[in-house]
Amino acid sequence: MRAVQVTEFGGPEVLKPVELAEPVPGEGEVLIEVDRIGVNFADTHQAENSYLAPSKLPLVPGGEVVGRTADGQRVVALLNGRGGYAERAVASTARTFPVPEGVDDVTALSMLVQGTTAWVLLRQNVHLAAGESVVVHAAGGGVGTVAVQLAKAWGAGRVIATASNAEKRALAVELGADVAVDSQVEDMTAALVEANGGRQVDAVLDMVGGVTTDQSIAALGAFGRLAFYGMASRENPQAVELRDLLGRSTTISGMWLSHVFQLPGNVFGTALTELFDLVQARELRAIPGGEYALSDARAAHEALRSRGTMGKLLLDPTK
Repeated sequence: MRAVQVTEFGGPEVLKPVELAEPVPGEGEVLIEVDRIGVNFADTHQAENSYLAPSKLPLVPGGEVVGRTADGQRVVALLNGRGGYAERAVASTARTFPVPEGVDDVTALSMLVQGTTAWVLLRQNVHLAAGESVVVHAAGGGVGTVAVQLAKAWGAGRVIATASNAEKRALAVELGADVAVDSQVEDMTAALVEANGGRQVDAVLDMVGGVTTDQSIAALGAFGRLAFYGMASRENPQAVELRDLLGRSTTISGMWLSHVFQLPGNVFGTALTELFDLVQARELRAIPGGEYALSDARAAHEALRSRGTMGKLLLDPTK
């Protein structure tokens, strides 16, 4: 079968089209004929071996696919971070979910990772309450576009989006943000406080890292919460001091989606069901970010790492 493989760690250039043997499902697993593959920031970290879970070579990247099982059921599946960049993939039945009628491929994949990430960040990490202000960094991206919509639907008092260009900021406002801030501003703390009418903010969703995180922490008010779920800048924040958290009653938390499966109850399944319900009710929509041939996975990674993309990126395994 056709696939994309990494045999040495590095940037997008290490993604090589290859022919591999078809994977064989074991007990509790299912083989999926892949229709579309989701591309995520985690994949770029995985290719360079800078992700939370160390990668092992040789590696077929990719953690999410949508396709059909042998019995013809249309499903979307998480793959434990590897094996997705291929014509066929094996997934655990526990992490394989039916796709409701009328939900297209880009929407199914957008809700599987980006949607559930936004849901967990807002519900589990920052515990967003009605009337509170929430900052969504990278609001034009896959998680950001969903988070803006969810925050607004769940009664946020003020949704403040940040994005790197006018097109992304316009999209964030179209999706429900009350105001959109240029993510390249020199003083993000002042910009966020100004966007919130001169008040410190209640919650921040951050996947940027570096100075953006440091200045966002400084923008939090009493009992403010920042949820950190990625580091697109590849730069570590510097400003987390425990006594500062105590002095301002602020909370900094991290979130890796894999850990959601360790929570009691079926939190992931609940989140995905709610998201699909909102989609079917036309209260939530996915933003297509572009579709690439499987053989052109390198270009997809280059586009994602440039941080110039919007919405959800896909690979087509038939090309």
